[in-house]
Amino acid sequence: MIKTSICCAGQIMPVYALDTLVVGTGCAGFNAADWLYDLGRTDLAIVTEGIQMGTSRNTGSDKQTYYKLSLASDGADSVQEMAETLFSGGSVNGDTALAEAAGSVRSFMKLANLGVPFPTNEYGEYVGYKTDHDPRQRATSAGPLTSRFMTEALERSVQRKGIRIFNHMQAVRLLVEDGKVFGLLALDLTRPGPDGWTLFACEHILLATGGPAGVYDASVYPCGHVGMTGMALEAGAKLVNLQEWQYGLASTDFRWNVSGTYQQVLPRYISVDADGNEREFLLDYFDTPSQALDAVFLKGYQWPFDVRKVHGSSRIDLIIHHETVDLGRRVYMDFRTDPTGLDFSALSEETCQYLRNSGALLPTPIARLAKMNPDAIELYRAHGIDLKTQPLRVAVCAQHNNGGIAVDVNWQTNIQGLYAAGECAGTFGVYRPGGSALNACQVGSMRAAEHIAYTTKPQRFCMEQLEQQVEHVLTGWLTEVMSCLEHCDERSTSYTIRREMQQRMSAQAAHIRDLTALKTLETTLDTVLQSFFTDYKLAAVGGLAQMLRTRDVLLSQRAVVSAMRLAAEKWGSRGSGLVLDPDGTDCGSGLTGYRYRAPQSAGMDKQLITEMKADGISSSFTPIRPIPVRDDWFETVWSGYRARTGREGASNQSDRPSCSV
Repeated sequence: MIKTSICCAGQIMPVYALDTLVVGTGCAGFNAADWLYDLGRTDLAIVTEGIQMGTSRNTGSDKQTYYKLSLASDGADSVQEMAETLFSGGSVNGDTALAEAAGSVRSFMKLANLGVPFPTNEYGEYVGYKTDHDPRQRATSAGPLTSRFMTEALERSVQRKGIRIFNHMQAVRLLVEDGKVFGLLALDLTRPGPDGWTLFACEHILLATGGPAGVYDASVYPCGHVGMTGMALEAGAKLVNLQEWQYGLASTDFRWNVSGTYQQVLPRYISVDADGNEREFLLDYFDTPSQALDAVFLKGYQWPFDVRKVHGSSRIDLIIHHETVDLGRRVYMDFRTDPTGLDFSALSEETCQYLRNSGALLPTPIARLAKMNPDAIELYRAHGIDLKTQPLRVAVCAQHNNGGIAVDVNWQTNIQGLYAAGECAGTFGVYRPGGSALNACQVGSMRAAEHIAYTTKPQRFCMEQLEQQVEHVLTGWLTEVMSCLEHCDERSTSYTIRREMQQRMSAQAAHIRDLTALKTLETTLDTVLQSFFTDYKLAAVGGLAQMLRTRDVLLSQRAVVSAMRLAAEKWGSRGSGLVLDPDGTDCGSGLTGYRYRAPQSAGMDKQLITEMKADGISSSFTPIRPIPVRDDWFETVWSGYRARTGREGASNQSDRPSCSV
């Protein structure tokens, strides 16, 4: 790594020149750096806003499940079958699905060898369980903190290798010229004013910045995590399937998904109005108490909102959205008291048998939870919420974006040298098995590292060339940003535009989507973005970082709304998005305002691409890439492998395996 300095738009900033830069310190970021080092590309560094931040360390539910190829003796499976499962989710590319399946065991075993405590039976088999959209029992878990354990294990490996981490460094601008990345501009958050500009000059950048977490107000993403999707979009990267999300019930005072046993113990749902009046509301929307409770139970298995289950478990999400957004009430899950009308004998056989087999036919939800999952109680207690004495405030929240930055089979974007892995990479579509996100982040970051190591060579740093590129690409933008410092106002409320748009997105562009509202959102966001640097008033010079985060959120929102509008127009309701239509299907009792366009399977063979062009942000369709047909003849594969990895000539004929008859 070379350190020098450069002057741009009157700002003198330090420059770090290196081969590869990784942005982000979650599972994907640490794994990419770890692989790069092991593959011999040691001239690298990691940039992060905060090592302890991000979804890998600070979220649960989907992050506690690792979806992999079956490894137990009674679970017959194959790479092809797993690839087909991933591919069947709809709007998924077959080559990345195949790569995720093929790399799952290798990636999983690396984590196990690094000390992540995935459970085995007495013989060492990694037994599994069935998760959502899973035809087999491919899932495993190290408990509610699985992704944290993964991150910590990978971080220890990175630290042992001495890989440099630039902590408290906010990435703000990708530097791209002629379709190739050559650097990254960051802001040192220990010096968040103009003195904090820092430039990284590099041939390869891997983004592991997470999904567009700042898009919504109702969110289970960790506080402070916003993602950097807008930065990639503005640099010219294509985005894919941004309309496909996972939404579901989550607590809001401490952000955590309330799936699994939180629902299966049948809590009492209450809402409180502005005057403090409390009522148990589910019975207003179901014919009988047992119907309501069976739907609550199914939310444990079927946590993500799904338009196909509007008259089943997803009805709970619609009701809570109506209570919170339309009626303005606060909704709570109450584990202290049984819900009205609870009669175990009147419940469905599935519900009753589950509770019976778990030894949980007990009075009160908290007793049932203590019996089945005492750690769930302790988790909230550790964050200041005692489920034994107080209700838990919840809402329908965004959890995970199934789309992201479009990548090829090596997780490289359409910009040469720019890679994306983890949630910021768009390798999923309408549906995906629970836990497949963790597998994707490990396989994707590994493949990106291998592609860099096997197909490129480190280039010598040329300061003169960098100065010319920076002058051409960065000066105008940086001058515009710096102009904001000329009109700071300590009374400024400019930052509130982000909160306002987040609230509108949660109400109109999440699991409930209205075409008219989407078009209005597009217009509003265009107006705000066009005059952003002119209108935004910094409260102080130190607000530069917050301003740039806000702009990235707005860009991400604009891209998401573009994708949602086109998908709603062409495909109607599907996956996680219920498109309202006054002439459509009735959602049933108590939800008269939620008529919708019935779900359909249209467009499963297409993806929706969103990009920024000279005339603005727009979306279009593209066909999916099918699962490749492979030639698995060993001699052919071996020859291709040696050529691809640079191992040609590394061994002589006598080293090759021979056939014996």
